[in-house]
This record gives sequence, structure tokens and C-alpha cells, in this order.
Amino acid sequence: MGDQIDLTEAALIEQTSDEGPADAAAEPTALDRKINAHFPGAVVRKDLVKAVKGNAIVPSYVLEYLLGQFAATDDEATIQEGIEKVRRILAEHYVHRNESELVKSKIREKGRFRIIDRVSVTLNEKEDVYQASFANLGINGVLVDSSTVTANQKLLVGGVWCLCDIEYFHSDDSRVVPWILGRLQPIQMSSFDYAGYLDGRGEFTTEEWIDLLIQSIGFNPELFGRRAKLLQLTRLIPFVERNYNLVELGPKGTGKSHIYSEFSPHGMLISGGEITAPKLFVNNANGKIGLVGYWDVVAFDEFAGKKKRTDKALVDIMKNYMANKSFSRGVETLGAEASMVFVGNTSHTVPYMLKHSDLFDELPESYHDSAYLDRLHFYIPGWEVDTIRSEMFSSGYGFVVDYIAEVLKSMRDLDYSDRYQQHFTLGSDISTRDRDGIHKTFSGLMKLLYPHEKATPEEIEEILRFAIEGRKRVKDQIVRLDDTMAEVRFGYQSLTGDWTHVTTLEEDEYPDYYHRGRPGALTDSSTLSDSIDLTPAAPDAEAPTITTPAVELFQGHRDFVENQRGISYETLFMPYLRGATEIELHDPYIRMSHQGRNLVELLALIASAKDPADEVTFKLFTVLENDPDHQKKQLQMLGQIIQGAAQQGIKLDVAKDPGGHDRWIHTDNGWRINLGRGLDIFQKQDGGWFDFGGTRQEFRQVRAFGVTYIRETR
Repeated sequence: MGDQIDLTEAALIEQTSDEGPADAAAEPTALDRKINAHFPGAVVRKDLVKAVKGNAIVPSYVLEYLLGQFAATDDEATIQEGIEKVRRILAEHYVHRNESELVKSKIREKGRFRIIDRVSVTLNEKEDVYQASFANLGINGVLVDSSTVTANQKLLVGGVWCLCDIEYFHSDDSRVVPWILGRLQPIQMSSFDYAGYLDGRGEFTTEEWIDLLIQSIGFNPELFGRRAKLLQLTRLIPFVERNYNLVELGPKGTGKSHIYSEFSPHGMLISGGEITAPKLFVNNANGKIGLVGYWDVVAFDEFAGKKKRTDKALVDIMKNYMANKSFSRGVETLGAEASMVFVGNTSHTVPYMLKHSDLFDELPESYHDSAYLDRLHFYIPGWEVDTIRSEMFSSGYGFVVDYIAEVLKSMRDLDYSDRYQQHFTLGSDISTRDRDGIHKTFSGLMKLLYPHEKATPEEIEEILRFAIEGRKRVKDQIVRLDDTMAEVRFGYQSLTGDWTHVTTLEEDEYPDYYHRGRPGALTDSSTLSDSIDLTPAAPDAEAPTITTPAVELFQGHRDFVENQRGISYETLFMPYLRGATEIELHDPYIRMSHQGRNLVELLALIASAKDPADEVTFKLFTVLENDPDHQKKQLQMLGQIIQGAAQQGIKLDVAKDPGGHDRWIHTDNGWRINLGRGLDIFQKQDGGWFDFGGTRQEFRQVRAFGVTYIRETR
């Protein structure tokens, strides 16, 4: 079938340790050049923030605002010049708390000095004047004219980072504050070209655009799968969708709160335990509206914690606001459009929560309530999000944060929730509240990914399914809490009548726990566990014999979604490989070390399943690397695998694959298994020997892939 590859000598060649000189500074990628070509002046290289930040404790959007003024280009000389200018600005004008007295002295001696600080304003009712406070400079009572406050009302709630000119004039009257505000400029854009943004979007493929957005929030898209990217971008929906209620619970260190504190000047991040009804909604004493009236997004950090004390009145007002976009504290009913985000840490694994309680188990008792939970539009499964590592940050180009923040804010007026209806309809028993959640998530993702409204039916289906899954995750947990809640058959139908049932990833991974205590629970025939036992064999179980299984094996196609766990070669392949004495694997990508490891793990399973006295012939058809150095390492790797396999009674033959990119397994016991990704189904592992996934495949997350099992006539 293919040309035999002679690995006899290659197996004996010692692998050299000389990897050559270290790479020089990375050149802009093709995507980076395209980004600069279509969005000149609106993008910046994302690693520059670290280069200029130093010890300035300011949000990323403040730094990128400055970089956008001086370094929004791909010309290296201009970038370096801009970096130095931003560094000088920060060094001269950013106020460090421990240097506040020095800055005050500069203002006094020079008479006028520009600073970067967080400014908040209050109304002094007794004197009928507005007064500003400067967080780092530590001065209060600075007079602010009404026109400045009217133009920048967020100064009244939470404060805003600003460029300010401060003057000093001493008076013998001790009641007069010597500090005078000469000029105040909030650090955010004043205008942008929305039509140009839409035109620019049309120049990018969907994959390129998603990567641009991922780079814009600071991450390297090459280290994220498609589903992982969608989870990251879902965090942006509250900025683009009015009154969107989002929850994310998961392990520590996954960047849950980063976007809400660093990404946009229109978001406010507060501690879940540091908010009151007057501060969040309205102060009855003076009628002053709270945070929801001024910010696009109010995010509650560290929201989880069963024993946290909560204000029952606040919970009740919040439930009404999340459902009706309005609130009342007994005086009058007011409306607002701020989205609500709740992020917190989990302390147990997903199967533990499913077995003993539910996926909202970590919430404070007052919020562990079906009426509150039913207001949530989407649940981001934080356990799927990788812990943030240094190599995950991007050095590519992305939108200047303030630019994309203004774009998203402008799209809050738009509604894309019905754009799927020309292709699909939702299930008839999905309730109005469930539909609202699905629609708002779908609309938000459409605005983010397809603002120009040019999406294919397949692309629309992808985000519709994703939106349904996020709402289903909420509803399924509510059903556990509240017996009065009816179960819902979540899914959608094409206009041709084809029905697609939607499941959550943890439902597919842990069906026994997910449907615990729910007799007659709605399930879908597409789960793998219907036909193949996913339970791994006990470590000390007796080695299976290589006999034809008594049960009828599944025939047909199976799809697996990104980030799914509980999958292994043993459950995927071994039921079909038992009884075979000759096995062929066609996989063009057995090149890298992790791909060689995949092959070894499959061969080890075959070796452990057969009688030690028997032999199995395994024929690998693959493609050799073109680069001579890479090919040399590939041949060395394959030679070592051949030697190891021979010691276990497996005769491994390697030949060149004549079939291009098709990947499949064929056995002499009558099975053909078509492999969407070949053996390379697992995501990259970074924990080395201390990563549980390095020991058992069931603990690894997979990439999205499909497998088709075909019974051939013998």
C-alpha cells in the first residue's frame, strides 16, 4: 500500500541536544499584518502593556489608551519611541500613593501640574457644590464645575481614571481648599468609526476574527481550542448586551474577574460582600441612583461562599431587577440597563457537586434559590477554563481596549436575537424565560462574531447550540432544587424538520450523576455511554483476553465536544480491536513527541489485552517530515517505538501513507474506524509528571472530534 520506511539505522542514531540558536524576536504573523492593514491606529501589540506598566497599579485600559496614542502601529521604530514616551508620561504624571507628598510639592512649586489618578465626585449639599477626591494623591474637596460632572456622570459613582491638570493657590482663609481643578479628561475614547469597524470585519474570516478578539483580551489564540475561545468571548457579552445576567463558577486562577476589572472603562468590579442596596440601586435618603444607573456592567467578585452573610433585602431587589430591568426601594420604580455578572470559586470537582448537591452549591444560601437562579441567562463552566499561565498571554496585535470597549457599548442598542429564525426554531416546550436567556446569549455572540450579519447557517447553528447549552446548565440545576419546576427538552429544529437535542458537556461526561434522583430524566440517544462502557477498568483488574465481545458493538458516528473528559483509547477503540491479529492505522500526523506518545499508549493497550504468548501485527501508514532535521527526529522516535513494541509481542511496521490526510483504523476482525483527528484527540498537557492526565487518559480534556464505526462484511 505504501512505501516501507527503513528505520533500522535511524533507531540507532543518537539524538543530538543541539537545537540551534534561540529564536529572534517574533516577526508579526500574517494575521497581525492583516489586523494593522484594516484597523490602523486602533490596534496595539498586546505585550507592550507589560513593557510600560512597571509598578503603576492602573487598569490595562488606561495603559492601552496611552499606547493607542503613541504606539498603535506595526512599525518597530515608532513602537519603541511610543513605549519610551508612555513610560515618561507614567513616570512623570502617574501618582503613586507613597509619592503623593512629592507630587503635591510639584503642583505647589510649578503652580500647575498634570496627573493621572482615579477621581470621584460627591455633591456637598450644604454648600451646593461638587467636590472631587483623588484616590492616590489623597486630596479631597477640590471644586468641580457642574458641566464637568454632567458630561462625566460616572465620576459620581465609583470614580473614573482621568488626566487632570491640578493648580495650587494658597489662601489665608483656612476654609478654602488650595487645590484647583484646571482640566479633567477621562481616559476613554470620545468617538470612533462604527461603519469602518463593520467594513473591517468583512475582511476577516470567522476564525481570523475570533483570534483577533482573543488577542484583544490579551491571550494567544494558538493555545485555545474553538470552544475555549467561545467561553472566553462569552465573558464579553455583558458589555455588548443590555441587562445580561451571567454567572461563572470554577477553580481559582482562571481569570474570571480579569475582564471586568481590566478590559473596559464601562465595567465596575466589586467584592460580593461589599455592596449595599443604596450603593447598588438607589439611596432613599437623597434619591441618588446607584451603580446600575451609570455602569454597563456590574460584576461581583468572590461571589461564592456558602457562609457569606447576605442582605435579604438586596437579594429581593436584585431578583426583581434581573427579571424586569427595574427596581424599587419603596419610593418609586426606576429602570436601568446594567448587566450583572457573578464570579466565584468552586472547592469541589464537577462530579462531586453533581453527586452531592448541584453546580450552584458554592453560592451563599440566599442566592441558592430557584427564583434567583432562574434569572441567570448563561452559566460559564469555569472548570473548563485553563489556569492562566505566562505563555498564554499574546504578543500579537489586538484592538486597543478602549476602542473595542466603545464599539461594544455602541452595539448595546442593537438586537440580533432573531437572526437564527430563518434557519432554525427552538423546541416548543422551552419556556419564555429560557428563550430569553438563549436569545440574549445568541444576540451577544452574533454582535461579537458577526456584527456585519454575514454568518453561514453552520456558524449560526454553532452559537445557537452554545447559547442553548449555557441556559440548559442553569435550568437543569434549578430542576434539582425545585420539584415544581418542569424539565425541559432543550434543542432546536431545522426548517427541514431535523431535530437536534442539546446536552451540556458535564451531562455527557457524568450521566449517572447528572441525572441523579431524576427518574425518567430527558436524555439523548447520542451519548457514547448508550453503547460503550466508559468506566475505566480497575488498575488491579485481571487482564482481558483477546476474544470477540458478547455484546453487540455500536455502529455509526459519534461526536465529542471540546474540553470533554472521561474519554480514552480503551473505551473508543479496544472493544473493536479485541480479536484482531492484524491492525492498520492510517494517520499522517505521527511526527511530534506527543503524537508518538499517543501511538505508544494505543500499542500498550493492545499489548495488555492480548495473550502474552500471541503476537499482533500493527501497520502504521504515516507521512515523513519534509525538513531534514525534523525528519531525523521523527525517524528516531519511530525506531524507538518499534523496538519497544517488539518487546511486548507487537510487530510494528511503518510505511508511507499514500492516502493523503484521511485517518482511519482497519482490523482483520471486520471493523473500520474512521478517525476525524486520528489519534491526536487530547489537548496539550502542561503539568508533566504531576499532571493526573499524564497517567490516565480519562483525566485529559479532548479536542472536538468525531469517530465512525463501520462493520465490514467478511
